[in-house]
Parts: sequence; structure tokens; C-alpha cells
Amino acid sequence: MALHVELVAADQAVWTGEAKMVVAKTVEGEIGLLPGHEPMLAILGSGEVRITLEGGEVIKASAEDGFLSVEKDVVTVVARHAALI
Repeated sequence: MALHVELVAADQAVWTGEAKMVVAKTVEGEIGLLPGHEPMLAILGSGEVRITLEGGEVIKASAEDGFLSVEKDVVTVVARHAALI
């Protein structure tokens, strides 16, 4: 079981793929998302998004001014500014 992750900036798609975990900073604090997570919508805080792939590799991106949604193992991060770091 995996998450389908889409990280999108206002002007471009930054990263899309399958992952086993996503950690992001929201305005209420850091949140970790695993397959089977309840549907949710959160406002992003400025900070790092960490995407852990099935093999253990971690992709890091900066993201700010946007939102994060989870529904049916699809995690969508939409930010005004986002880039891989």
C-alpha cells in the first residue's frame, strides 16, 4: 500500500510519484501521513516537506503559502512557492 503524492507550485509541478510516508509542516504543527490516513485539508506552514519512498530514499522540498489535502491515499501539496532541496 502506498501514497500517491503530488507536489505542485503555482507555476509548475515539482514532484509526483508513489511514497510510503509524507511529513509536512502545517500552521498547526508537523504532520506525518501514511497510507490509510483519514481525509483532511490543512493549511501549509513555511517549511520542509519530506517524502519517503518505498525503498527508504527521502525527497525533500521547501513549500510555503498553500494547502495540503489527503483523500483515498492521494496526498496533494499545493504551494505558492515550492522547490526540491
